[in-house]
Amino acid sequence: MKAFWRSMTGRVFLVLMLGIVASAALTQWLAVNERQRTLSRYRDYHALERVEQLITTAEVVLPEARGQYLRVASKGGLRLEPIESLGAATQAPTEFSRALGARLGADYVLTPLAGRPEACDQPRQSNSIFGPTQWRGTCEEILVRMRDGQLLKLSVLPPRSPPPTGHNEYAVFLPFLLSIAILAYLVTRMTMRPLKKLAQAAKDLGNDINHPPLALAGASEIRQAGAAFNAMQARIRQHIFQRTEMLAAITHDLQTPLTRLRLRLEKVRDEDLQQKLIGDLSAMQQMVKEGLDLARSMDATEAMQALDLDSLLDSVCADAADAGQRVVLDGRSAMAMMCRPLDIRRCLVNLLDNAVKYGQQAHVAVERIGGAARIRIRDCGPGIPADQLARVFEPFYRIETSRSRSSGGTGLGLTIARNIAEQHGATLTLANLEQGGLEVTLVIPEYYAGK
Repeated sequence: MKAFWRSMTGRVFLVLMLGIVASAALTQWLAVNERQRTLSRYRDYHALERVEQLITTAEVVLPEARGQYLRVASKGGLRLEPIESLGAATQAPTEFSRALGARLGADYVLTPLAGRPEACDQPRQSNSIFGPTQWRGTCEEILVRMRDGQLLKLSVLPPRSPPPTGHNEYAVFLPFLLSIAILAYLVTRMTMRPLKKLAQAAKDLGNDINHPPLALAGASEIRQAGAAFNAMQARIRQHIFQRTEMLAAITHDLQTPLTRLRLRLEKVRDEDLQQKLIGDLSAMQQMVKEGLDLARSMDATEAMQALDLDSLLDSVCADAADAGQRVVLDGRSAMAMMCRPLDIRRCLVNLLDNAVKYGQQAHVAVERIGGAARIRIRDCGPGIPADQLARVFEPFYRIETSRSRSSGGTGLGLTIARNIAEQHGATLTLANLEQGGLEVTLVIPEYYAGK
């Protein structure tokens, strides 16, 4: 779940969800406020008519019966009661008192009181999801002087809280949220599916340059992006093919004149000079051979075959031991894999040769971890400086500065090994051991989608 929210899909879904919910909540809040304003205006208008009716009716009632009439007639949010004298401070005329005075005429004196009834400041219960609300309509006290001089106190109070509707607004809002969540998820999925498809295609391209091109489908923008991606893949494939063909052609064509040179060197009578020239020629032939190996390591057109990894390791280590190299093999992977057998063998041979050349011996340990095999090759050499662990994979890069064949090779062995590993979805890493020496770790997956 955490990975979902960190992904682009989760972020788009969250933005859509929050945006729609915020818009719905704002719309609902505005609707509730507008409804409250409409109710307050209607209630104020109705209160004006009721107060006018109460006062004009009380005018014709006998003074001794007026109190009883007012007690019976004062209902709801309107209360009209007689008082003996003015005991509260007054204030300037309010909107309600002015409107009421215009209705009653100049015969009645209206004086708004400064004090407010306690009910004005008490929150009213509400069935809305926004919780209790405050009445924002007219709520005040007004002193009314009748024509006969009697003083009456008019109290305009908030209306009673609305009765329960019999249903919970949360129960209505939750299906709304659920429908929004489903809609946001569908929109997010529809939006992110082409991007995921494009990202997967980019990943497949990195693993296999000959992967089939993208199918052009969907909206015009998606088809345009897919066409551009396919064109880019074709250009990259053509570039790699031309580079590989050029390197292979150069190194292949060099073998014939080198072979003629070796035959002609046999006629040199100065033995010392002859050996030096033959040594240089052998170095050149080795460079040509490794150049061909480098070109082949970048070629991914060879068909994959099923291979038992343990049998391959046994064969490679046995061949190394027969050649006089100190190689020890421990462990088993018990794993069959799809690979290009010649390429994988070349990768392992290069790693063993490197370990024996610079570390005198190689200890190979293999184990099964999840759906992959981990091969660790350790030597007893001086290791590699930490700042050069990444650079040794560059073509023709060597740690030692001399170009002597006795102290170092051409600098292509690790480059070839890494190219082959990447062609099979494997990872190749180097690390210096605490007790000295270098450890090369090759992790080969059992199944590789790029194959």
